[in-house]
Amino acid sequence: MRVGILGLLIIAWSLLSACSSTEWVHPNKPSSEFITDYNRCESIVLKDPKLQQGNKLMLANATERCLQKEGWRLIEQP
Repeated sequence: MRVGILGLLIIAWSLLSACSSTEWVHPNKPSSEFITDYNRCESIVLKDPKLQQGNKLMLANATERCLQKEGWRLIEQP
């Protein structure tokens, strides 16, 4: 049951995000530093034994949480 609800939420989010453009922004860093921070967060997440099961959605969510802890925010562009 949980997988069905999660699947529906992912599909709904995908449909809604197809209508808009988003961008990661940081209040104190230029956008050119996003890739560096993303790669660092991704390597931290990949070292976490709890996330080494290969679930890409879990890895992506953990990477996004790490980016948010670093101060990056995902904003919608008009």
